[in-house]
Amino acid sequence: MDHAAQHGKIDPNIARRVWIENVQPTVDAGRFPIKRCVGEDVLVTADIFADGHDLLAAVLRYRPVSEAAWQEVPMEPRVNDAWAGRFSVERLEPYEYTIEAWVDHFASWQDEVRKKYQAGQDVESELLEGAALIEGAAGRAVVPDHGWLTEIAFLLKSQAVQGERVERGLSPDLTALMNRYPDRSQSSHYPQALQVIVERIRARYGAWYEMFPRSTGSGPKQSGTFRDAARHLSYIAEMGFDVVYLPPIHPIGLTHRKGPNNTLAAGPDDPGSPWAIGGPEGGHKAVHPDLGTLEDFDFFVAEASRHGLEVALDIAFQCSPDHPYVREHPEWFRHRPDGSIKYAENPPKKYQDIYPLNFESPAWESLWHELKDVIIFWAARGVRVFRVDNPHTKPFCFWEWVIAEVRKSFPDAVFLAEAFTRPKIMHALGKAGFSQSYTYFTWRNTKRELTEYVTALTRSGVREFFRPNFFANTPDILPEFLQFGGRPAFLSRLVLAATLGASYGIYSGYELCENEAIPGTEEYHQSEKFQIRHRDWNRAESLREYIALVNRIRRENPALHTSKGLDFYPVDNEQLLFFGKTTPNHDNIILVVINLDPHHMHDGWVEVPLEELGIGPSEVYQVHDLIGEGRYLWQGRRNYVRLDPAESPAQIYRLRRKVRSERDFEYFM
Repeated sequence: MDHAAQHGKIDPNIARRVWIENVQPTVDAGRFPIKRCVGEDVLVTADIFADGHDLLAAVLRYRPVSEAAWQEVPMEPRVNDAWAGRFSVERLEPYEYTIEAWVDHFASWQDEVRKKYQAGQDVESELLEGAALIEGAAGRAVVPDHGWLTEIAFLLKSQAVQGERVERGLSPDLTALMNRYPDRSQSSHYPQALQVIVERIRARYGAWYEMFPRSTGSGPKQSGTFRDAARHLSYIAEMGFDVVYLPPIHPIGLTHRKGPNNTLAAGPDDPGSPWAIGGPEGGHKAVHPDLGTLEDFDFFVAEASRHGLEVALDIAFQCSPDHPYVREHPEWFRHRPDGSIKYAENPPKKYQDIYPLNFESPAWESLWHELKDVIIFWAARGVRVFRVDNPHTKPFCFWEWVIAEVRKSFPDAVFLAEAFTRPKIMHALGKAGFSQSYTYFTWRNTKRELTEYVTALTRSGVREFFRPNFFANTPDILPEFLQFGGRPAFLSRLVLAATLGASYGIYSGYELCENEAIPGTEEYHQSEKFQIRHRDWNRAESLREYIALVNRIRRENPALHTSKGLDFYPVDNEQLLFFGKTTPNHDNIILVVINLDPHHMHDGWVEVPLEELGIGPSEVYQVHDLIGEGRYLWQGRRNYVRLDPAESPAQIYRLRRKVRSERDFEYFM
């Protein structure tokens, strides 16, 4: 009996010499996919090493999940056994990636021969070893490479001058040829195929505008229709927005309908809250009759597209007591011992007009399928962007399932999580598949708060699965800063949101600096959630032209299309925030300085990171203020800025390099 038979066969995979560990990026060790948009790169790093002193080779393997064959790119060694490789995702479908590595015996041979020959040692035996390695590669090669490799192997075994044979064995063209046909029979494979969710650019970048269609009518008591709202689209498009977001458009219940300012007794003409979904006219697949018909909604979507806008629809999985689900599917709700259904609460807030769905119901599976059908219904009518209300009050597993199911039919669907809750829960929703999320930006006002928070979002592992959308206000939130900061506060928060975030949004009325709150709260007085708001959109103090300018700056500067490349820079005034965004090759460099104090002028010295931007210490460069249209020649690291919030609390500079004289400055004018 041979030794192997006597002791049992050893799994050959155990004998692989190369170790692969610490692969990045991953989310929870590969439990969840990372996120990218079409055209973006995935930079993969890993620690790859083996025993001894042999040299290694590694490839990054990747593929769209629809393809069986893997594509490969070489990985390059860095310091301390770290390796890196990069691939680009070019299709709107999931990708996967992994790593394969092996001992590169030919490179190790070349390294040994080079050292010995340079030390004056005889390498005749080593040349024979090299010939054997080349013959092995010839056996794996195709014509004509097979013949060339065979000839080189013959040369190395010949009696030719040893120096000539060494030179041929170390030649770059032979190295390239051998790299085509490596011996990977003993290679190590990373045991996981890691996942990439690939989405379209709107999942990463866009300017959102929230509006209530019912407030676009001809008078303060008259509900607007989808046709009325369609006439408002040119106004939104002219301000440069990409997405028009509608709160729920469905029938509204009558039972416990809320009146103005969330009062408990609604009058006969009070329209109620759009989030109290469902009535005799239908539920989540119907539209409120005051808004029109489904065909009118289709017209609105088509008109939005004609104006270059996408429609985002609110998905709120909750019901009014009058929703057809309550009558047809009582098993989908949580019942008290007396048989009644408990309304929603978030103490001290009470929502008597809303019944939450019971995701722990024994009939949970039919509930899941019905809610999936709701999203599919609207996607089939041309909606591809969904803002989901309070997703953190539904199971994460439901969102992971339903988002994946919807994307099987509509891979371009984008989901925004309205989840103002604890960080780990917000992160879990990102892992479950949400494209982007609301954030705490709304309440971050000081330099330290903004710097720490935004850095945590953009410089940690969170950025692999959590994309922020910086809404400056919402129908639920009128921040204190906007209540008391006046027009300069609205301007500075707009620029902060629009430049720190690749995605940002405002709720209608922001451009009119609406800032009247219920005292001691962040609730709008006469909130549009509970009544129709009739506005004069042409008021002289409107910010519409300023907003249009900021959005045009965003569109024209690719550095602002992503949160990558964002860095905060020093400035010697705590009321001034200075940061920059650059494209990877620095062909678009944006510097932003903002006065965080809406009441006083502030000045200071900003420090430009010359080395990072490839600018010499004495080089003159131009900064063009894209808001005020001023052009300034700066030199060196420290430069002076002054911002008066009464004029403009922010400056957005585009940096232009290679300015050497006043003549160059005139050229840029």
